Amino acid sequence: MKTKRLISAAIAAACLLGSAASHAQGDPKRGEKAFDECRACHSTDAGANVVGPSLRGVVGRKAGALDDFRYSPAFRRSDITWNRQSIDAFLTDPQKVIPANRMPFSGMADAKNRADIIEYLQTLK
Repeated sequence: MKTKRLISAAIAAACLLGSAASHAQGDPKRGEKAFDECRACHSTDAGANVVGPSLRGVVGRKAGALDDFRYSPAFRRSDITWNRQSIDAFLTDPQKVIPANRMPFSGMADAKNRADIIEYLQTLK
């Protein structure tokens, strides 16, 4: 009986972990829709900066690195290269990741939306 409970617990844990891992990947189509919240300040067209810099090619780019955008001193001083983890942390709490940045965004609590947006950003090469 004890073995059955252990096996059941192991199967349940594996299902939960598998679900969390697939959820962490996100969906780029949902991300494109969720990105609408970001479009007020960010473009996805190369070189088309708005209030914020264009986010085309942001994944793999160093924060504050576009020559044609005037970043805050906090962004220019940061030593962040944008990847899945750094974007997720930034979208969760921008001021915690880059204190004194000028981005007027308080953060995105929904992990699913963040994962979807990150997947969408990865399509923008």
